[in-house]
Amino acid sequence: MSLDPPTYLSSLQNNIRARPIPWEGAVRAGTITDNDLKTIKAVDKVRKEQRKQTVENDMDSYQSLILGGDKGTSVLESASKRADVIQYMLVLTGDLINDAPSLASKLLEHPEPYKPIVPYLSHSTNPEDPIPLLASSVLTSILSTAQTQSPKSNPKTDEALTKLYKYLSTLTTSQDSGLQDIAVQEYSSLLRSKKAREIFWSQRQETVSPLLDILRAAAGASKDSDSTLLSGGSSIRSATEAGISSGVGLQLLYHILLTIWQLSFEASLVGKGLETEQELIPLYTQLLRLSPKEKTTRILLSTLFNLFSAPTNKSTLLPIATTARLPALLSNLKGRHLTDPDLLDDLKALTEMLDEYTSSQTTFDEYAAELSTRKLRWSPPHRDANFWHENARKILDDDGGALPKVLAEIMGKSWDDEKQVLAIACNDVGWLVKEAPEKRQGLEKLGIKGRVMELMTDKDETVRWESLRAVGEWMRYSFDQ
Repeated sequence: MSLDPPTYLSSLQNNIRARPIPWEGAVRAGTITDNDLKTIKAVDKVRKEQRKQTVENDMDSYQSLILGGDKGTSVLESASKRADVIQYMLVLTGDLINDAPSLASKLLEHPEPYKPIVPYLSHSTNPEDPIPLLASSVLTSILSTAQTQSPKSNPKTDEALTKLYKYLSTLTTSQDSGLQDIAVQEYSSLLRSKKAREIFWSQRQETVSPLLDILRAAAGASKDSDSTLLSGGSSIRSATEAGISSGVGLQLLYHILLTIWQLSFEASLVGKGLETEQELIPLYTQLLRLSPKEKTTRILLSTLFNLFSAPTNKSTLLPIATTARLPALLSNLKGRHLTDPDLLDDLKALTEMLDEYTSSQTTFDEYAAELSTRKLRWSPPHRDANFWHENARKILDDDGGALPKVLAEIMGKSWDDEKQVLAIACNDVGWLVKEAPEKRQGLEKLGIKGRVMELMTDKDETVRWESLRAVGEWMRYSFDQ
């Protein structure tokens, strides 16, 4: 999986390659040795084939130049006070690895393959400081080779990965899309082994959360407004014409989706957390509506298929997918003129998986699944008198009264940006009291009656109306006694 290097980074590297370095002065100052200079000049500003041959014929010298060894200290350590030399050597190291890939394997044979480079990740807190950027690029090349060469856990590799992920996460929170894209592409290069993905997930507050924030911006949603996404109100046509929001570029969008797709290969580990912490299913459903290219549609579908396929996820994620109206969207997608065979295979497999699930579900199951998302929408059951007549007591009694507890939990929040959720909850309480008045004391014990009465003075007109109606049902049965 090869991606074009980020323009921002390529431009920086080209600029540094063009700078003259006073090497002889560095030798006189003791910053580098005569032997270092000889080794550098043999590969500096020469053709790629010549450089490749030179490095491959003298691997030990180039391992020692970069990492240190019997022939002397690493130039990256001896020249630590010369920013110009360090920048140049980091770019040169990256070029040597690109032109002679076997050098990365040679570096990994060193007892400390990351030691001279890792400290430069914290060279500065300025995200535009070239030295940490360049160091991260070199480390990514070496660590990605380590993932493919020996996927098993290695303490030094794991520690370097952890530090590199932490640095890259600072770029993803930058307002500069160029820096964000550098981080995301390097993430993608690193997520090549199970262990690398596990470490990435263990740091998810730093690594995953900023990426999902960018995806939410692209979908035109905030983390606290996903009941709008759950409603599935946008049509494919209107969403596509609106385009990707907040100026998120298509390249950055694709690279983030690629990174989450790679993470989805650990579906059993990450599936539940991606939904409970990031509400990924409604977000991806919305992104499918907005998807401007087949390649983004393909990777969205493939990620969902990976997540849904894990046995541990089916009982939790499929109900949420149904509530988010993913089945209807998949049906609509079939009407598009899609040609990518992998996309069509995933679309077919996802449709079959969801059809199998929905065919076994009752309206009660759908309501319970929606309640489990903690984000309510005006789906058909909420206003269906027959539904409440047939299911009110089951809702109150099922699983030891678990659903009313969830309802109480939902009502306990303020929902400042999504008053609709409170209005729907009050609507549901009114129906429960109307259809099962003898059980209203249980609702009172959960604090639901008190909360409904508080909401009668809410600033939102719909919340006030629905809470007033619910209290009216309570009062009606109180007077009837």
